Amino acid sequence: MCLLLAACGQHRDFRLIVAANRDEFYARPALPADFWPDNDMILGGRDLQGSGTWLAVNRRGAFAAITNVRTSTSVAAPRSRGLIISDYLTSPSTAGKFVSELNERRAEYQGFNVFASDAESAAWCSNYTGEFKTLTPGVYGLSNHLLDTPWPKVNRIKADFKAAESLSKADLITSLFSTLQNEDSAPDKDLPNTGVSIKYERVLSPIFISGDTYGTRCSTVILISNDGVLTFIERRFGPHKTFSGESTFEFELQPTPT
Repeated sequence: MCLLLAACGQHRDFRLIVAANRDEFYARPALPADFWPDNDMILGGRDLQGSGTWLAVNRRGAFAAITNVRTSTSVAAPRSRGLIISDYLTSPSTAGKFVSELNERRAEYQGFNVFASDAESAAWCSNYTGEFKTLTPGVYGLSNHLLDTPWPKVNRIKADFKAAESLSKADLITSLFSTLQNEDSAPDKDLPNTGVSIKYERVLSPIFISGDTYGTRCSTVILISNDGVLTFIERRFGPHKTFSGESTFEFELQPTPT
């Protein structure tokens, strides 16, 4: 996944608001969002190549998402990054404890960022720098660098949310999906330098990437209400933004075991 907005404690009705785009090669096999047949506590898409996922929740309202760190080099790693999400969602750990323990195992994976939340808190970890921290309530953006790195798409999605954060549920969902569909490229002067050509930086700069072989595969909005209802909506796309389906789930959260 390549773009995540997470708003923690920023809306009168929702303790967590997520808007995310997964950018990937269209040929990489994946399943649409659903409850997993081998663990029906988890709801999310499934990467059939690495057996993990890019974003998921569980029935208790824990949430996690991962983005790759875009660098010009890669390292051999024994585990798929997508397995971090299922590790967390099947763990009894809080978000903060999980990322702290994950940081100790960071060499097992290629470059990643993980954003995780539970009923009480949120946390972030990156093995690119070895940083991890528990997060205070706020609006966070994450792409293929560190948390809140001011890339144009990160700044844009955060600004769009700030303009919509007081909307009602239906209008908020409409606004978030509208933001996730933005194909505007950033000016060259604002593009990051991540080791790829300037031409490719332009291709990767929009919130929504539309291409032949690589692009935004799905857009996801998640709302967790203060009274314990989780709404999960995924819209899927093929090459050149061809719409290929939508899935919607809404359920009451199960209590966390004490």
